[in-house]
Amino acid sequence: MDKLLQKIEQCRKEMIALSDTHKLNSEVIVEKSKKLDHLLNEYRMNNMTNN
Repeated sequence: MDKLLQKIEQCRKEMIALSDTHKLNSEVIVEKSKKLDHLLNEYRMNNMTNN
């Protein structure tokens, strides 16, 4: 699996795990969501330039 996809999957799993103990609008979840958004945008941009 692509290294960036691995980072995306890891971040997603961390966010899901955090949601078990934190409210969805908590700072820790929001920050993890922002990180995931950034990774997803990076992946999308990489795929746009490689196609």
